[in-house]
Amino acid sequence: MTFAPLAWLAKWVPFRLDALGLVTMLGADEMNMTIGNLVHKGLVKYLPLLSASIINGNRFTSPLAGFTLYNVTDGIMASALAGWSTRWLLAQNLTRNRTTLLMGVRHFSGEAPQVPVASRKSGTIFEKRLIEAYISENGKDPVTNEDLTTEDLIDLKSARIVRPRPPTLTSIPSLLSVFQNEWDALVQETSTLRQHLTQARQELATALYQQDAATRVMARLSRERDEAREALSKITVNGGPATDGDAMQVDGQALSEALVATVDATQQRLSKTRRKRAVPDDWNTAESIQTFTPIETSKPLYPGVRSISLDESYDLVLLGGTEEAAGVFSIKQKQAVRSLPGGIGAVTGTLWAGNKAAIASSTGAVKIFDNEAEVCSFSAHTGEVKALAMHPSGEILASVGVDKSYVFYDLTSSALATQVYTNSSLNAAGFHPDGHLFAAGGVDGQIKLYEVKSGANAANFDASGPIQSLSFSENGTWLAAVVQNQTTIGIWDLRKAAQIKSLDTGSQIECIRWDYTGQFLAIAGPNGLAVQQYSKSSKEWSELLRSAVPAVAAEWGSRAQSLISVNADGVITVLGMR
Repeated sequence: MTFAPLAWLAKWVPFRLDALGLVTMLGADEMNMTIGNLVHKGLVKYLPLLSASIINGNRFTSPLAGFTLYNVTDGIMASALAGWSTRWLLAQNLTRNRTTLLMGVRHFSGEAPQVPVASRKSGTIFEKRLIEAYISENGKDPVTNEDLTTEDLIDLKSARIVRPRPPTLTSIPSLLSVFQNEWDALVQETSTLRQHLTQARQELATALYQQDAATRVMARLSRERDEAREALSKITVNGGPATDGDAMQVDGQALSEALVATVDATQQRLSKTRRKRAVPDDWNTAESIQTFTPIETSKPLYPGVRSISLDESYDLVLLGGTEEAAGVFSIKQKQAVRSLPGGIGAVTGTLWAGNKAAIASSTGAVKIFDNEAEVCSFSAHTGEVKALAMHPSGEILASVGVDKSYVFYDLTSSALATQVYTNSSLNAAGFHPDGHLFAAGGVDGQIKLYEVKSGANAANFDASGPIQSLSFSENGTWLAAVVQNQTTIGIWDLRKAAQIKSLDTGSQIECIRWDYTGQFLAIAGPNGLAVQQYSKSSKEWSELLRSAVPAVAAEWGSRAQSLISVNADGVITVLGMR
């Protein structure tokens, strides 16, 4: 039995560390300088424990021939390998074999294929995604230019190619440099993001401030609007006889019981006989109206005239102009017979209330005159009065204005009866022939119908623009209206609540007026006068008359035997049969 006192050391392995491990731990340069030459000896396996080495010359640093290292990916070949590297390779249990594979690889990306496929036509290897894209676009093999489909591709199995680390990252200094660059870029990006965040916060703060300011302004404007509406709803007017100068404070509320009774009685009296009412025997005919020509013309009276009104005798014409003056012209006497006091602004509307004259002005005032004496004055409107209308009973006068309200006046007590605000400025006004409805034409293109007794909105008819003039037919079912600067007349049926006819006259219209029988419609405009007739028998419209007399307003004479008009210069023209 052989005694080997140190044999147990061969089996004692507190940790595994071979020569390559020493080289890795100490570094190749340190091993070259310290050990110099490492040869295969029996005691080398005790090198880690004994901390010794066998030194034999300086052959450790000399390379061994016969070793060549290939970097297939980058196309690099190295034949001069370090001595310790070649000796370590000799110590490994490597299987020696030799395989030669000649392959033609064609790809478009400049890199080794990650998913290689081979073409059946050319035998060339391609990157799968690139060759499929090429086939879908060209349909041919890029090498042989033969027709090629995806079914002609053969999938190849190969080990996943691991791309080597770039040469600049093979040393610690290069790694530190890369890390420093990355850190600098990260710090710079963080700084940029902080700047953007600060700017975004400032913009958000500004937007929030602007939104808050806008909200406050809107709230203030809404409050001021509500206060203004409340103030307008509580506005007071001065009314009463002018002889003693006393003023009566009246709030525009519901109609009094006396006026309500008057409205009911008037409606009952007029509506009862309306359908049975026949055309008077002495009423003018269509054939006679066709022969109308100017028979009398006055001199210019009041420039800027907007309206005229005939009294019950069909002799006195009430009119006024922009020069704060109004007067009465007698057709029979062919001259002005009465002058009404001025100082009320431009006259915007005139109307006979029985034998009293009602004048509306641009200052919002409505005055009532008996002969040349002012008997009543109202100032309910806060702006210009645009039109006047008289109730069939003769006891209620109505006015509309730019302040979006209409006002009823009790002529019996010389007091304001009610004031109702609408949603738009009003240009035209008229009472239904039975007196239970009041129509107001707005600048919003609506004809607004209101119940006279309650002020409730009964209906709205939509037109194409601001209403210029409106007129109820005496048949009690039709309402005609004209839009500013238009050439057509719209006819609405109150029973159907719809427009049933549109008459195109071919020239601009300023004013329209039905006659008492509801069969003739007079039309006044800057280009002349015209008369349209509706025939109940044929249910057709026809034009009876077209005259070249310019006019801004017109009224029918007694029994439709004449047509009285006035132009913008205040010239009154009477058309009739000679």
